[in-house]
Amino acid sequence: MNEIVTEIVTTEVTTEVTTDETQEDKTNSDDQPSSPSPQDSADDSVKKSPLAKFQDFDLPDALLKAVDDLGFEFCTPIQAQSLAYTLEGHDVTGKAQTGTGKTAAFLATIINDLVNNPIQDERYVGEPRALIIAPTRELVMQIAADAHLLCKYTDLNIATLVGGIDYQKQQQGLDNDVVDIVAATPGRLLDFVRNKNINLNMIELLVIDEADRMLDMGFIPQVRQILSNTSRKECRQTMLFSATFTNDILELADRWAVNPIKIEVEPEKVATDNVDQKVYMVTTDQKYALLYNLIVSEEGERIIVFTNRRDQARRLADSLHRNNVRVGLLTGEISQPKRVKTLDAFKSGDIQVLVATDVAGRGLHIDDITHVVNFMLPQESDDYVHRIGRTGRAGALGTSVSFACEDDSFMLPEIEETIGMKLPCEHPPGELLVKPPSFSRESKFKQEKKHGGNKGGGRGRKKY
Repeated sequence: MNEIVTEIVTTEVTTEVTTDETQEDKTNSDDQPSSPSPQDSADDSVKKSPLAKFQDFDLPDALLKAVDDLGFEFCTPIQAQSLAYTLEGHDVTGKAQTGTGKTAAFLATIINDLVNNPIQDERYVGEPRALIIAPTRELVMQIAADAHLLCKYTDLNIATLVGGIDYQKQQQGLDNDVVDIVAATPGRLLDFVRNKNINLNMIELLVIDEADRMLDMGFIPQVRQILSNTSRKECRQTMLFSATFTNDILELADRWAVNPIKIEVEPEKVATDNVDQKVYMVTTDQKYALLYNLIVSEEGERIIVFTNRRDQARRLADSLHRNNVRVGLLTGEISQPKRVKTLDAFKSGDIQVLVATDVAGRGLHIDDITHVVNFMLPQESDDYVHRIGRTGRAGALGTSVSFACEDDSFMLPEIEETIGMKLPCEHPPGELLVKPPSFSRESKFKQEKKHGGNKGGGRGRKKY
């Protein structure tokens, strides 16, 4: 299904929950570091078991019913480890890759807290109780979709704030009723904060997802501005998740949370055993012919092709379209309505091939992706892991094919070091290098025009 999916974990995992022994007064404010506290309050049998069940936790019946509807039984390691602490109100910093189930972990914590602690006093529109910040539109939309599934038997309201969708429509969503959970990208959320269309002073639970990606994308200054508008860290529960624990990430977690408990869940191997990986050594001029022939010859129903730049992706998608391939395009410049339409078509099978930049490398969860093609090797080895992780999910088998040429083959040693294995490199057979047929269609993918800024302004608030 998507990252929320939980399954019985049969591969070995290394689970580490660490803490420092220093203590300090809990009068810290945001951007002042705090030190961890002892972690002896969570149930040892739960926090050590990778096969804990959701029913092992004291969760609301409405949430357990939704979990049961989705067919979940066992928690993944990150879910079992984090829930043991977050359900007791502790701040956590979790290290887990995409696809490990961390979305369900923090959503269950949020839903549990909001359902068990309803507000009896009068509430105002535009004042959410929980905030989830994620780096990309796709990831935010996926988190919101998962939240709707888990909240189906509650009366909790969810709002999504992302760029590329009409600002006024999103504002209307905040105005129509009180909102409990907001999932947002940093830039669009700041627009709402600056226009005084949302009040973050009442935030009780804060989630910062894929913090390492936010750091890479330069979003940390925006996140700092957002946090300065929320309640003090002593008055909220903060959960930060990252694929890596760099010094920068740990410092941010220490500044934004109170005594955060560090939870590490890492698979024994970075790359999944369910993915058959190969590298074709080619010249730059041979890449398109190789891709076209792979698409028409492979029995792949759903194929994602990754490039490093928007202009590369657009040209590649246009060429495939003109060669009668059912293709879609997913890059940062595509408007959100078009993204949603493209992803729906890809999921339904109307589109066979999705050409994407790494904006889709994380947060994109689609079942039955049979092939991932790295048309260009990624500039960061971690992105290779996230790219190939789009296939071979939920026990299915997948194939990853990378094209290495004179421009990017130097990346192979770093990728191999990251995944802990030698990648098989070979020259493609001659039939895969046959020249594609002449174009038979007109161009489809043209540069989108940029529109003006957001509209908005302060307003009075309705009471409920």
